[in-house]
Order: sequence, then structure tokens, then C-alpha cells
Amino acid sequence: MIKVLIVEDQTMLRDALAHLIEDQPDMKVIGTTDDASKALALCRELKPDLVLMDVVTGHDSNGINCTTQIRKELPDIKIVIITSFSEITFIDQARKAGAHSFIYKNSSNEHLYYVIRSTMKGTGIYPGPADKPHFPAEFSEKEIAVIRLVCQGKQRSEISTELDISESALKPVVTSILDKTGFDSISKFAIYAVSRGFIVPDMQ
Repeated sequence: MIKVLIVEDQTMLRDALAHLIEDQPDMKVIGTTDDASKALALCRELKPDLVLMDVVTGHDSNGINCTTQIRKELPDIKIVIITSFSEITFIDQARKAGAHSFIYKNSSNEHLYYVIRSTMKGTGIYPGPADKPHFPAEFSEKEIAVIRLVCQGKQRSEISTELDISESALKPVVTSILDKTGFDSISKFAIYAVSRGFIVPDMQ
């Protein structure tokens, strides 16, 4: 029996996931929470085999950061990151945090079951190139950092300070972003990126 802990802040989706998992003869939901920051304590208490971990939950908690904590303290617990956002860094962040698998919330029920069972058998499942959300350009780490800060409403002077670069060094980075995306202002691109879920401003 695969014992599952669900971390999901949307009540309807959390209940739906629990129902789907409980419907399987080899799976059992042993706990749920709407706050990723509570996941480690629940893992200590409930000892799940696998955690379905939402990336963005309420209470300003970050599922990827919590994944890092769980993997460090309880390395035998499998973690599947689940998200509805097409954020361009989430997959890389999940890998770095040690998540075993990654799935989008619009996946089929059958794929969810497949990911859970495969993960428990030791096979990590991540989206392939065809499954990843389409984004209009490839960005460097510095460009992504700039985009995220613009999406947070930071001014150029603040961005320069935070990234420890001069405003003159920032200018070609912004120019490169605009050249790649076809936008005529970084602010317009920031609005587009957030509205499409390509950037979640508060995620680091």
C-alpha cells in the first residue's frame, strides 16, 4: 500500500486528488494540508511513502523549499511536485530540490497514477520536451532573475542593487530580453509573463 500525503491549498482540488488516490486499491491518503510549511512536520508524524507537493500554496509557503527540507531530513520519502503553473524555472528548481517526479495538474488521472507508481518503483518522471509549456524564448539565469524582479515591481536601480550590477550593465540584459520576445518594453513583457503563468514573481 502506497501511503500518500497531499499538500495542496485549493480545497476542491485537494479533495479531488484524495478521492482519486483512495479509489486505487494500492494507494491510501494518510494526510492532507493546505500549507507546504507544515509538510515536514506531517512527514515526521505520519511517515508517508510519497508526498504530492504543490509548488505554490497559501501562507506564503514554497513547496520546492519544503521539498529540499524533507529530502535532507527524510530521504526515503518520495516527492512528486505538482503544479498548475507553467513557470519557466519550476522544473529545474524541482530537480535541484531533489524531487523525484514532476507533474502538471492538467494531466490525466491515469498519468497521475502512473507517476505515483513509477516514482515508488524508483523511476522519476519529469515532463518531456513535448509536454513542457511552450515559452517564446530561452533565457539565461541572469535574464530570468531580471524578469522576475521586474515582475515584482522593482525599478531598474533596485534591480541593479539586488543583482549587484551597474545600471549600464543591466541595459544590455534588458535589451536581450526584448529582442528575444519582441516586446517594446520590459514592463509589458512582465505583465504578459505573469498573466500566462510563465513567471511566478514571489518564487525564488
